[in-house]
Amino acid sequence: MSRELEGTQPWTSSESGITIGHVFGIKGRKIERLDFIVVGAQKSGTTALHYFLRKHPQIALPERQELHFFDDDGIFSRPVDYDLLHRQFRPVAGSTLLRLATARQAIAGEVTPSYLYWKPAMERIWNYNRQIKLVILLRNPIDRAFAHWNMQRFKDREPLGFLDALKEEPRRIAQPLTIESRRFAYVDRGFYSGQLERVFKFFPREQVHFVKFEGFRDRKQETLDGVFEFLGVKPLRRIRDKDRNIVPYERTITAEEREYLSEVFSAEITKLEQMLGWDCSDWKM
Repeated sequence: MSRELEGTQPWTSSESGITIGHVFGIKGRKIERLDFIVVGAQKSGTTALHYFLRKHPQIALPERQELHFFDDDGIFSRPVDYDLLHRQFRPVAGSTLLRLATARQAIAGEVTPSYLYWKPAMERIWNYNRQIKLVILLRNPIDRAFAHWNMQRFKDREPLGFLDALKEEPRRIAQPLTIESRRFAYVDRGFYSGQLERVFKFFPREQVHFVKFEGFRDRKQETLDGVFEFLGVKPLRRIRDKDRNIVPYERTITAEEREYLSEVFSAEITKLEQMLGWDCSDWKM
């Protein structure tokens, strides 16, 4: 605990056990730890979830999405200053954080979907807060890969066509993997089982909440109720269904491209079904 916070007494909610002193310092000026992180996967609905999390009066998020703290190798190449992370939550006049500072219950979290993929990130998060809750959204890896490629094309980072980019991927992401090269990990990011094995190496199953992208898309209220229950906050009763992160991508996936990736991911999808107890038959169509 920082010197500034010594001697303060947290407020406690008898319903959830959440203590505001654990989240905010004196008068809400500073947080001491994050309670949850949405760690992935990229292009699987994390921006939409971030939108709804920001609407919740009991949840504090930084002003910007994707802090990239736990996947920044430079930060972890020396003694870690977690205040660099907590400083992102410093309230400003009129912000949600000022309202939260006087709330009966409050939790703080962030959304950076690359944490799931970046190998050192889970251990770093575990060392930071072993009780932290993780939320993971997973999408049909075929559609995820194509959406990822479309995003890179839209940002003028990808000169190759989709199939050519897939065939070039092994060379592009050869170790050591850099921030730049991981932009092209269209297929590799879709091998979820290995990424989840890293998660479960450090965190028990009860600290991880999984969301299937297609279920979130089709049943937003039900999905969000499950997320908020997992986080220990009240549900949002008025969900305004609004399309988020809509980008005018140039085209849709072709039958040839889908067939190619179906063969690539067939065994992986079956393995994921066994790991999570999911029915992913819609991913195999």
